[in-house]
Amino acid sequence: RAVAMAAPRSFSAAEVRARCAEGACLVRCRRRLYDLSGFVRLHPGGEQLLRRRAGTDVSAALDGPPHRHSANARRWLEQYYVGEMEPGEEQVPPAAPGVGLCGVCGAAPARMDPRCKTVDVEKDLVDWQKPLLWQVGYLGEKYDEWVHQPVDRPIRLFHSDFLESLSKTAWYVVIVVWVPVVLYLSWVSYTSLAQGNTRLFSSFTTEYSIPIHKYFFPFIFLMGMFLWSLLEYLIHRFVFHMKPPASNYYLITLHFLLHGQHHKSPFDSSRLVFPPVPASLVIGFFYGVLQLLLPEVLGLSVFVGGLCGYVIYDMMHYYLHYGSPKKGTYLYGLKAYHVKHHFEHQKSGFGISTRFWDRPFRTLIPEETFEKED
Repeated sequence: RAVAMAAPRSFSAAEVRARCAEGACLVRCRRRLYDLSGFVRLHPGGEQLLRRRAGTDVSAALDGPPHRHSANARRWLEQYYVGEMEPGEEQVPPAAPGVGLCGVCGAAPARMDPRCKTVDVEKDLVDWQKPLLWQVGYLGEKYDEWVHQPVDRPIRLFHSDFLESLSKTAWYVVIVVWVPVVLYLSWVSYTSLAQGNTRLFSSFTTEYSIPIHKYFFPFIFLMGMFLWSLLEYLIHRFVFHMKPPASNYYLITLHFLLHGQHHKSPFDSSRLVFPPVPASLVIGFFYGVLQLLLPEVLGLSVFVGGLCGYVIYDMMHYYLHYGSPKKGTYLYGLKAYHVKHHFEHQKSGFGISTRFWDRPFRTLIPEETFEKED
């Protein structure tokens, strides 16, 4: 049965100015008004860039130059739609040319841009009032497009409150759980190497085996971190970004559990780092592999370096979504790079803590797609 839609609220120019003066961040696209107050801290171009556009018409900036906003960014903005400007009050000078928004965009003058799809939880392909994990498998061939159209809302995966709690993690839990493990295993590795009993290739030959001294520990530790960066890239690209067969309910469900949920809701703060329980299973597996391939103490030293790399990766991933790095810094460029991966280039840009491996594997996001700094 058809349900009458409520008419959008009308705002006067004076009301918009008053709300912006109180700290709100409202922007206009002709008559359509959007409240970005809850988004400014997450803005990939920096909070101040949006604050400077508060109360203005940003229509001229949406398609660039210098930055053309993606279809996903256009959908994203529609979540913050709050109403219409009163007739006759929307005709004010548009945003200055050449000033982009770096991550949000809006509608066309007379009607909504056809690339914009208003987020309507009542008409989406899933029921947002129920856990999503058991629904996504039925999306079939529509899943890949759906999961890469991000929304700004929390996701519930399980019916069980206990299982749901295990699927969420605050960023500081990673530090509390894993940093003591890194420190303890580093001490064990160093003191074991200090005994002078560790030799490389000793299982093949005693005459030409190489002694591993305690002074080698920092280099072995760094090698473990380097190997983690490669593993990070490979897991992200080939496991997290596998495209599950449209006919396989279980692989679609698994993909959504592993990584699809993050792409659907990239700013869900409770799902930006890996929960300790499943992380411990994966970490334990790789520890066992290293123990099979390398002498016990040497394998432990490589492992603890890799574990430290994992902690840095998790913290950096959280910061790339919620941090505000200074313009021109390494983290500022990495944040823009990662946001591009979420909103425009889901099939490239797999590096999180570094873009190094995207180069040899030819998955680097082209530099020309980024907004040039002033």
